[in-house]
Amino acid sequence: MATPTSYRLHIADMDCASCAIKIETAIKRLPGVSDIEVNAGSGLLSLKLDEDRTQPSDIAARVKALGYKPVEAGEGHSGHLHSHAHGHDHDHGEAWWQGTKAILAALSGLLFALAFAGSYLFPEQEGLFFTIAAALSVLPFMRRAVAGAMLGAPFSIETLMSVAAIGAIIIGESAEAAAVVFLFAVGELLENVAAGRARAGIKALVNLVPRTARRETPDGQIQEIAAVELAVGDVVQVRPGDRVPSDGEIIEGRSQLDESPVTGESVPVAKDVGAAVYAGSVNSDGLLRVRITRTAADNTIARIIHLVEEAQQTKAPTARFIDRFASRYTPAAMVVAALIAIVPPLFFGGTWHVWIYRGLATLLIACPCAMVISTPAAIASGLAAGARRGLLIKGGAALETLGHVKTVGFDKTGTLTIGKPQVTDVVALAGLEDAVLAKAAAVERGSSHPLGLAIVQAAEQRNLDIPNAFGATATAGKSVRARLRDGFVDVGSPRFAEEAGVLDEAARVKIDALESEGKTVVTVISGNKLLGLIALADTLRDDAADGMQKLQNLGVKPFMLTGDNARAAKAVAARLRLDFEAELLPEAKLAKINALKERGPVAMVGDGINDAPALSTASVGVAMGGGTDVALETAEAAILKDRVVGVAELIALSRATLGNIRQNVTIAIGLKAIFLVTTLLGMTSLWMAILADTGATVLVTANALRLLAFRPKV
Repeated sequence: MATPTSYRLHIADMDCASCAIKIETAIKRLPGVSDIEVNAGSGLLSLKLDEDRTQPSDIAARVKALGYKPVEAGEGHSGHLHSHAHGHDHDHGEAWWQGTKAILAALSGLLFALAFAGSYLFPEQEGLFFTIAAALSVLPFMRRAVAGAMLGAPFSIETLMSVAAIGAIIIGESAEAAAVVFLFAVGELLENVAAGRARAGIKALVNLVPRTARRETPDGQIQEIAAVELAVGDVVQVRPGDRVPSDGEIIEGRSQLDESPVTGESVPVAKDVGAAVYAGSVNSDGLLRVRITRTAADNTIARIIHLVEEAQQTKAPTARFIDRFASRYTPAAMVVAALIAIVPPLFFGGTWHVWIYRGLATLLIACPCAMVISTPAAIASGLAAGARRGLLIKGGAALETLGHVKTVGFDKTGTLTIGKPQVTDVVALAGLEDAVLAKAAAVERGSSHPLGLAIVQAAEQRNLDIPNAFGATATAGKSVRARLRDGFVDVGSPRFAEEAGVLDEAARVKIDALESEGKTVVTVISGNKLLGLIALADTLRDDAADGMQKLQNLGVKPFMLTGDNARAAKAVAARLRLDFEAELLPEAKLAKINALKERGPVAMVGDGINDAPALSTASVGVAMGGGTDVALETAEAAILKDRVVGVAELIALSRATLGNIRQNVTIAIGLKAIFLVTTLLGMTSLWMAILADTGATVLVTANALRLLAFRPKV
């Protein structure tokens, strides 16, 4: 049996959650299709396909049968699935007024206008003119309704609208039938336009990456090529005012770079040789030579776009509940409308014409579109708004949970502090200081931990001869061990040294003195002998205190969990006025987080390097990593601008999104309730009834779009 292949397909005119449900239901029936995800927010269908059982063309044909247009990325023609590796292209090649929905709205409007003009000139033929207009206008929607019913989605909005329009023609209300179809077509067009606006945030990210790059040839010439042709290792020239064409590393030059496309931080960042630069960043003033480290399909912005798209596909709990509710609600609404039409005339002497008319109006009011779109529209806008501000959230579930968080745990090193500690003291207890530092640097040379990097940097700054080390192994939270030419050397915490039995009273006194100054101390052990101590100090992030205050303003309690020594932790906690627990091994951190989770949702914030277990255990893991791989991949949310206040902004964004969802649900249900009462009292006409759904859908979508302009007020 063939291995299923992952495919993705852009679908034009798919702009609401009910469209997505209909497509998903139809595709599920094909053999060999699995893992279907339909994302109305980005207009994407993704699935796994066994091509021995179903061909890609069958998927495209089924999408077409439902009245939608499959479009391959970057092309203007339809009918092709494409592999995920083909990259990102969110422009389907046509403006909203060129789409199918715009054409249907224009045609139904023209037919309605012609019928109106004909009835004015020939009043006795008014019924005939409007019947023809209504019948012709409803045909495309009837075809979609029939196709949906045959493919497993009988209770679509097209079904409700078609039944109502045909029923109105049969009872002699053809003018209202024509008006209903026209208003429905206009409503669908407005949804389409609004959905396009919601996708604009992601399109804007795509457009920030330049299309061309100035690549250096082996003979030193400059060659202008398409940015997508860049390969890892290529050297490009980035002039002042240019955007960086892909992720890379500066090999010559220095400049200020505006990294707001990636981090949301508008203040330019000074960059020098060796610094990483991100695709889309704007070079302010100096000529740079940059070695490319990622291709166009894999650069930071491409990965952000991919993660936001995936996040939009991950339904929030509220959205899943509403989807389940809508699947039962629509057939129930059709039964209620039928009862309204039949029961009063049969049992209470009502007039058939009057109650059939009211039943048809109820059918139109019952359309679930506004209710179904209320949550995903808000979630999609919230995710896009966050991405614009360097707040990356991987899914509606995480976005919802953040709004309910009452406690936030912070790692210390690299999160509340800058994460670039510097060696302040080297204490030799046996031999020379330089020898102690050189051996520690040899053990830590392959480490990515901030303390290890600082030790290596200090040895290099002293121009020490760092010996070769072999077979380095780490014990989380305790030590790193490697074999040098004269034996094994351990670099570890004072606790590790105590457990190894190598600390004497003089060493304990010295460790206490250094830790009382808020420094972190590591021990260097060779065999069973303590060679010396290395003390390191880190500096708090500039906005750490502000970040703690903003969380407290939101009613959220921050606390610090660190593996560092209690004295260093106490010094930081005192400055930030927060509770803390120190000297925690990874399993102790997990136990603390699990205990806190029993009282409510807990967020854990770490640098994404050594905090993966804690991040994954928390209700929501938040990584601070300035666009690094780890920050993007480890947790459910990432703060790309490396600012502590970003945590409060995440929570504020989540709460704004949850508030928007509540408003949307209120609008959708409230309008339906009002119109249902007025319909039963005979105060609502058919064309007003369609506004109960179309109007609510447009209001809900417009309300959700307000989130795109989100500015955190914390």
